[in-house]
Amino acid sequence: MAADLTFGSIPQLYREVYDIISPTQEQIDHDTFIKVLSKSNLQKHVLTQIWETADGGTGHLTRNGLYKALALTALAQQGKQLTDNVLETYTDQELPKPSLGDLSDLNKLSRKVHREKHHNALLYRYEELCQLDTVKVELVPEKKGLILKHVEYEITSQKCRATVLRRYNDFVSLHEMLLLRYPYRMIPRLPPKKMMGADRYFIEDRRKSLRRFLNAVVRHPVIGQDKVIKYFLTFNGSDLQHKIKAAFSGVPDEFMTNELALKAKDLVPMDTQLQFSSAREHLRILTQTVTHLRDIADRMVTRSCNAASDMLLMGKELNALHNDTSLVSTWATGNCDTWMYLKKGLKKVSLEFTTLSDKEREKGLQEDDGIVEQLNIFLDILIAYRDLCDRQEKGVLTDHQRALQKMGQYKKKKMTATLHGPSEAGTVEQLEHRILAQENEISNMENRNYFSLYCVQMECQLVHANMVLLYKVLENMADVQSKSHSELGRVWQEMVPIIAEIFPPTTSPLGSPHNSPTQASISI
Repeated sequence: MAADLTFGSIPQLYREVYDIISPTQEQIDHDTFIKVLSKSNLQKHVLTQIWETADGGTGHLTRNGLYKALALTALAQQGKQLTDNVLETYTDQELPKPSLGDLSDLNKLSRKVHREKHHNALLYRYEELCQLDTVKVELVPEKKGLILKHVEYEITSQKCRATVLRRYNDFVSLHEMLLLRYPYRMIPRLPPKKMMGADRYFIEDRRKSLRRFLNAVVRHPVIGQDKVIKYFLTFNGSDLQHKIKAAFSGVPDEFMTNELALKAKDLVPMDTQLQFSSAREHLRILTQTVTHLRDIADRMVTRSCNAASDMLLMGKELNALHNDTSLVSTWATGNCDTWMYLKKGLKKVSLEFTTLSDKEREKGLQEDDGIVEQLNIFLDILIAYRDLCDRQEKGVLTDHQRALQKMGQYKKKKMTATLHGPSEAGTVEQLEHRILAQENEISNMENRNYFSLYCVQMECQLVHANMVLLYKVLENMADVQSKSHSELGRVWQEMVPIIAEIFPPTTSPLGSPHNSPTQASISI
């Protein structure tokens, strides 16, 4: 059967499946087709038969070829024989639709297959990273310790379905293990440890920072799968900070265990150093900008909190005037009854200022959680990448250059010994052994260097996968400001008639018309 599809009309499902399997409009290879179409629950030999019929001997599927394969898949699911002319009966009707389950599940499977195939592309969306796990970090109410009391955190992992208690030093031990295990990956910084005088604001900021740290590592496509992470999230015994080191300190680093390490040279593009330099500069500027945005957002939260305090104080002051028991006689007021009406009406007005205070405080909380915290999450990732670049530059590259320099020294000594003739034969042989050993070390360092560059590229792509956080910050900012200002405006609007009612629209006993201060002109 020819690869061209000339029978029947194309269902929308076919187009959706093609966009899922080939998001970049590339040709579909055999392995990708077989793995993704396993969702059809057809046996592998049937899928192979469908492939051979649809690819037309080209070794790949185009869009048209996939459409034919989907039609044949549907017929195979119906138990029909896949003959050469089986689709000709659909000349004037829509082609059959295969049963592939939920398309969102098909999309996940397709992206997983593409990740396994394309090692130079991360192929993770932010939403997919978030689905890897979510960890909650809450303060345990009671401080423990007889003399020096310490704070404990309740850690709950959605993926592990476990809740454990951890101290700050437990996080330090995990951080140390991750740096040893993954020297070429982004490891976010931990918040500082404050020995004495840690107030509730410091403790809350540290809780948020520890939460960001844990979620960053569990949502890392590589680090999040490590046994040390599961151990930290599930171990219920005591003295974790020492036991986690005892259990994992002997595990070699990622270069020694990752199967991609041996072929890292083939994974690193020729212009990697140039691309790395350019990307690093871009992320440096981005880090600087996000830091400024976070500081601005912090000031927004401070303004909202100050406004909440001011509104509450204003309400209290107005209520204090309402509760004033001072005797005010006609000696002081003459024939003016303004104070009498004000004193009576201020109670109701003061309650409205309490409502305004609540709205401003709620606005501040939403700004802190939806704007400041989201910026901090992204900033932690950007700083982690900057730290990674520094480690890569000072570690692998420096060691490699030192090894090359040492090799040069050995070769120079060998040449000198050779010139001295047979008397130095033993020295020459010894130097040859050293040169051979050094060459092996340099070869290993070169592989490690290539692997580190490959990891740096993948980590850079991970930064970009998290860049949607900036969009979420803007989205949250617009949502918070529009809703909060609308609610504040409504409260202020409701105050207008309340204030107007302080003075009734009547005439005073002396015959002078009494006007509300809101309706009269006041000259000073």
